[in-house]
Amino acid sequence: MTAETTQRRLGSVRFGRSKGLLTMAISTVVLVLLGFLLAPSSVSQGAILGMLPFASVLAIIGLGQMLVVQQGGIDLSVPGAVSLAVVLATHIPNENDGLLLPAVLAVYAWAIGAGLLNGLLVGRLGLNPIIATLGTNALLFGAVLGISGGIPRTTTRLLSTIAGGRTVGIPNAVLFALGFLALVMLLVKKTVAGRRFEAVGASPAAARATGLRYRTHRGAAYVWSQLLFATAGILLAGITNQPTAFQGNSYLLTSVAVVVLGGTSLLGGRGFPAATVVAALFLSQLDQFVLALGVPFAVRTLVQAAALAIGVAIYTVDWAAVRRRFTASSPTVPPPSSTPAVT
Repeated sequence: MTAETTQRRLGSVRFGRSKGLLTMAISTVVLVLLGFLLAPSSVSQGAILGMLPFASVLAIIGLGQMLVVQQGGIDLSVPGAVSLAVVLATHIPNENDGLLLPAVLAVYAWAIGAGLLNGLLVGRLGLNPIIATLGTNALLFGAVLGISGGIPRTTTRLLSTIAGGRTVGIPNAVLFALGFLALVMLLVKKTVAGRRFEAVGASPAAARATGLRYRTHRGAAYVWSQLLFATAGILLAGITNQPTAFQGNSYLLTSVAVVVLGGTSLLGGRGFPAATVVAALFLSQLDQFVLALGVPFAVRTLVQAAALAIGVAIYTVDWAAVRRRFTASSPTVPPPSSTPAVT
C-alpha cells in the first residue's frame, strides 16, 4: 500500500467518523419535516409505531452486513438467511409456544452452518464473496422450499408478544436493535479482538505482515453476520402475523444501502454501527414517505437504489481529485494586458 493510498484511506476514515452519523441524523430530521409538509400520514403516531419494528429488523441486518463489508467482502445470502429463519420460527412450532425454543435453536444452528460455509469459501479458499454467498443463498432457499413448500404459517402467540409487543410504549424490536447495537459497538470498538478485526479489514497485507490471522477474522465475519441475520428473521416472524416463505427478499439491496449510507467503505476498514442503525431508520422512513405519496412499488425500489448510489458517491468518490481534474480541464482566461494600445 503506497503512502498516497494510505493517506486517502485515513482521510476517508476521518470523514466517516465526523460526517457519517451526523449526515444520516440530519437527513432523517429533514425527511421527517418533509413528511409533515407533503405526506402527514407518514409521520403520524400509528405510522411511526408501525415503521419502527421493521426499521429495527433492517438495523440488525445492516449490522451483520457491516461486519462483512468491513473485511472488504459482501454477503448476498441475506434473503435466504432471513427467509429460512422466518420459516423455521413459524413451521417448527406450528403455533405451539412450547416448541418455540427448539425452533430458535434450529435457526441459530442453520445460521452457524451457513456462516461457516461462507467463511470457508471466502476466508479460507479465497473465492469471490459475491459468487460464494450467492451460492449459499441458493442453498438456503432450497431449505426454505423443502421445509415450507412455499406455504406460510401463523406466528406463535409467544413470539408475537416478544417480538411484536411493546414495553412502556416502545416496540420490543427497537429494544432488541439497540441491544445488538450496543453489543456490536462493545465487541468491535472496545476489545482487542475487535481492533484487530478492524485492522485486518483496513489492510490485510499489513495484518498478515504483523502476524494477525486475517483469514480467521474474515471467515468469522460471515458467521457473526449470519447470526445477526437469523436474529432479524426471528424478530420478523414475530412482527408479522403470517410471514411468507420469502420474507427476506426485500432486504438484499437495503442491507447494503444502510451500510454504505452509514459511512462504511465497501473497500473494508472501519465500520460505523451507530450510523448504520440511523441509516436503517432513515431508509425505513423514506420508504414510508414514498408509500404515503402513493407511488408504485417499482418507484420505491428505484428510490432505494438512488439512496445507495448517493451513499457510494458521498463516501467513496475522491471529491478533491474530481475538483482538481475539473479545474485543470477548465479553460483559463488570460489576464488583460497592461500594455497600452498603440494608436
